[in-house]
Amino acid sequence: PSTELMWTTVMEQGQVLDALFTFNLSKQFIASVAFKGLRSVGKYRRSLSDHGTARITMSSYTKNKKYFVRAHLIAQDLENQENGGLTAESLGDFESGDPNFNDRARMETNFTDASNILRGNRYYFDHFYVLWNKSDSLKTIPSDLKLGHKFNFERKHYEFEQGSSNSMFGPAFTSDIDDDAKLSKLYNEAFLSLNSPITLGEVRFKVNNYLYNYSYKSVVINEEGVIDSKLDGNSIAVGGEWHTQFKKFNLDVDASQIVSGDLTGHSYSAMASLKIDSLFTMSAKAFSNSRTPNFNFLLNQSDYKSYNWQNNFENEQTNGFDFVFDSKKWIFASVHLANIDNYTYFDLDEVSGQAKPLQAAETVNYFKVMLSKEIRFGKFALDNQFIYQQVTSGEEILRVPDFVTRNTFYYANYIFKGKPMYLETGITLNYFSKYLMNAYNPVISEFYLQDEAEYGGFPLLDFFVNFKVKTMRVYFKLEHFNSAFSQNNYFAAPTYPYRDFVIRFGLVWNFFI
Repeated sequence: PSTELMWTTVMEQGQVLDALFTFNLSKQFIASVAFKGLRSVGKYRRSLSDHGTARITMSSYTKNKKYFVRAHLIAQDLENQENGGLTAESLGDFESGDPNFNDRARMETNFTDASNILRGNRYYFDHFYVLWNKSDSLKTIPSDLKLGHKFNFERKHYEFEQGSSNSMFGPAFTSDIDDDAKLSKLYNEAFLSLNSPITLGEVRFKVNNYLYNYSYKSVVINEEGVIDSKLDGNSIAVGGEWHTQFKKFNLDVDASQIVSGDLTGHSYSAMASLKIDSLFTMSAKAFSNSRTPNFNFLLNQSDYKSYNWQNNFENEQTNGFDFVFDSKKWIFASVHLANIDNYTYFDLDEVSGQAKPLQAAETVNYFKVMLSKEIRFGKFALDNQFIYQQVTSGEEILRVPDFVTRNTFYYANYIFKGKPMYLETGITLNYFSKYLMNAYNPVISEFYLQDEAEYGGFPLLDFFVNFKVKTMRVYFKLEHFNSAFSQNNYFAAPTYPYRDFVIRFGLVWNFFI
């Protein structure tokens, strides 16, 4: 049984609080109740974020260890005000570094009357019953046969509201905007698992049923025809898993195929790994999956006329390969290769100038290498992570920075006699190279392609001091402190500047009963 309290400051006028309480009703039953709340006004006009998330979990098993069950319930309410980014004039004031606008609330935004709200619930539990188990004479390598079931129900409700329609999104059906979409998903899976470590390893057979309902208030009739009010249906899939170990060699296979219903698709993966004592671990994974694009690519309704569509897109097909080398002594390295067919994305329509979903005719080839290594010398350390990535085919529709790095130089040690306090202090550098960063559209809460300017190429420097006394951890950070003397070229998205220098303070306190 324990309690954890976390509190931290935010950008402006607010805080973050996360409280977690765990308890035991018996040796076999453990549960937790938690709530996280965030409220931050932000530095710019109309940039309030107000979030709340409640979490309840439980895990239990019978005394004879035949029946196991675990479950969780999550409810969230996320509201974000939308301002459409800075106007052209205010962008000029920001980039020029005009001291009259160091108070960011003085800058004009494209609108001040919009917000989006996402409400959601998830109900999940999985349980299994041990039909048969057997141990060897030493009782160290048990074998068992399990029958299990997984249940997952999710419900989401998304709204975009605006006091009056804005010409930057084209003509509208009504003077005030009230877009409303609902999604519910129900997933059930039954499985039979045989675990025999000495011979087969674990073999699992599974079958699942997936039901979905994505809906709006009514149908839309426009010049292009009738747009339905909902997408609903179900699918049935079968599959299997195999997990086994041969001395230092591990093999993991997972396959699932939709066999009937309104959707089509599959997911296949096979991974082999080799562990050489504490020196290193190597793994190679091949994967292939086919899935329907997200529902908002297929159907969308809005009071803005240009944001109504219904598409019959093909499944996105992704095939790829991963390789990982992990060694604390030498380096962590990973390589990711992926070929994507029917890649789905948002781009500006040539006629209306508004964001619309498209599907690529060409194959997108994506390549990423990541290297990570911490170098220690005494009480000092330099923690490095480097990413190099390229889109070798389809770079005009999938855009990423070529180079990303995160580096932290810090000092860590116990201080004072008796070691009552553990201290960490240092500087972190974050950087990514320039590229044609996607722009943000607040009506659909999605990013779309833009060709006007490249963004990136600016460093982000943070200074931090963290210390721990008994069960309390305290955090102090000067975030993006170099913005006070650097060029104003830092953006989170086009027309949306990244945050300026801010002082953060927070703590985490643990209580144990």
